[in-house]
Parts: sequence; C-alpha cells; structure tokens
Amino acid sequence: MRAIQFETYGGPDVLKQVDIDRPHVEEGEVLIKVTAVGVNYADTARREGAYVVPTPLPFIPGAEVAGIVEETGEGATRFQKGDRVVTLIGSGGYAEYVKTMESTLIPIPDGVEDEVAVAIPLQGLTAYHILKTMGRMEQGETVLVHAAAGGVGSLAVQLAKLFGAGNVIATASTEEKLALAKGLGADHVVNYTNPDWRDQVMEATGGKGVDVALEMVGGEIFNETVKCMRGFGRVVVYGVASGEQPQLYPAGLMNRNLSVVGFFLPQVMKKPVLFEKSLEDLLKLVRNGDLKLTVGGIYDLEEASKVHELMQGRKTKGKLVLRP
Repeated sequence: MRAIQFETYGGPDVLKQVDIDRPHVEEGEVLIKVTAVGVNYADTARREGAYVVPTPLPFIPGAEVAGIVEETGEGATRFQKGDRVVTLIGSGGYAEYVKTMESTLIPIPDGVEDEVAVAIPLQGLTAYHILKTMGRMEQGETVLVHAAAGGVGSLAVQLAKLFGAGNVIATASTEEKLALAKGLGADHVVNYTNPDWRDQVMEATGGKGVDVALEMVGGEIFNETVKCMRGFGRVVVYGVASGEQPQLYPAGLMNRNLSVVGFFLPQVMKKPVLFEKSLEDLLKLVRNGDLKLTVGGIYDLEEASKVHELMQGRKTKGKLVLRP
C-alpha cells in the first residue's frame, strides 16, 4: 500500500511516498480502508522532531482517520465490513490502510461526510475540552480564540457561543479568515498581525480583558495574550505553531490571579469519563446542524508536503484533509 513517511526530521520536503505492506489485523483489531485523513499542527511538529513526546524514525504521521471497515480480527464484533467509521490513532494515518483496536472506532452518522467526520475526534475534542475542562468557561464570559479560522479555532468559536459565552473575540491573519470567523459567530474579529492587536482586543472588552484565551501560536503572541487577561483569567496553551517558545514569568500572574494551563488530548483519551460524553455531545451538534465543520481543502495523499507547507505558511483555513 501507499503511505507518506519521513526518515529524518526537517521541512515539508522530508515527506516521501513509500510502498509498504498492508497491516495485518490481530485479535480485537480492525483494518480500515482510509477515505480521509485529518492534517494537524501535531503532524508538522512530529515532522520537525519538536512534538511533546518523542517521534521515532521512520515515522508515518496522521492521527485522525475516517474510512470503511475492510477486515475484522478475532473478537472484533461491533463493526462489520463496509461500515463507515472514524478514529484517533497514534500514527500511521497518511496511508491507504490503517489498523486499530475496535474499541477506538466511532460510527459516522448518516448524512455526515467522511471529510467532515474526520475533524471531530482530534480537533472537536480539543476545542471542547480547552473550553470546558481546562478553560472552565462559564456562562457570559469573554473568550479569546487565536487562529480562529483553523481547524480547532473554527470549532472553538462556535462551541464557545453554544456554551453560552457572552463575547467571543476571534483573531486571524487575513481579512478572508476574519470574515470566516465572523460568519461562525464571533462577536469581534482582530488581525493579530497588526502591531496594535492587543489594544483592539482590550477595546472589544471595554478595557476589562478576557476570561478565557485559547493560545497555540507561541512567542510574542503568548506574551501579549497574558496581558489581555482580566482577573482570574485562564490561558490554555495547546500548541506552538510559530515554533517560538515564549518565556513565562510566574510572578507576573499573581496580581490578577491568572492561570496558564496546558492541554494535550492524549491525556483526555486516557479518561473515558471525559471523552465519551463530550464525543457524544459533538456528534449530536454536528448531526443537528448546530456545529459547522469547515473543510478548507481536500488534497491527494501525495500532496502531503504541499499541505504542510501551506499550513505552516498560514495560507489555509478550516480542516485540511488528505485523501488516499
């Protein structure tokens, strides 16, 4: 089967197509014929050797997969050949076939396309738990969403409103992306490439600051975000897309009782009580049309390096999908 792999860390050009053996299913496992693979910033961090956990070489990236059940191993009885499913896996998604434990599979509801469903497990759960679990968002609070036109950001804008946020401020790097965020329900939009973006955020809050901030850019954006917070505000860090690690001065958090917390989805996945109910909620919102998943582009598997380049160049919006 075809797969996209890298043997050394580096830029998008290290992603190469290879021919490897199709996975062999064992007890409790299911083989999936991949129809859609979600592309995420975690994939680019893996490729650069900068992910939060070690990335062994050679490595096939891809954690979000949608597809059709092709084969089931002994003891796997919940799904049959031909069923449409979506799942989160540790790696290996950039390929024509993947195998995973049957217990990780989620059926795709009728009327939901594979390219849409593939955004739910990683980015949907991330947006949900950043707001609910780590951000502890309450009714009427003000929420700041950076990179609001991206996969997580576009969902977070909508979920914040659905969860009862009183004011959602979305930032992005272009007017087109800002228009997308506005269309998804953001109350205010701000271009964070402008030097005075923090002043614009503060103006949108009447000078009070924000209660919850979703931060995945890093560098100076993180530092300025901390300055945007009101008393008892919570900054949730879930990435460093710029590659620039910010400096945190803990004593600077004290005078406003601020919190800076990290988020890593695999930790949530270790707690079924956290992810099962939230996943059920997300699927219901998508099925009912309350949560819109924006697919920013569908590309052939062989275009993986191009997609990584576009994503890191901030030239994309919404969910990016590879199709074998």
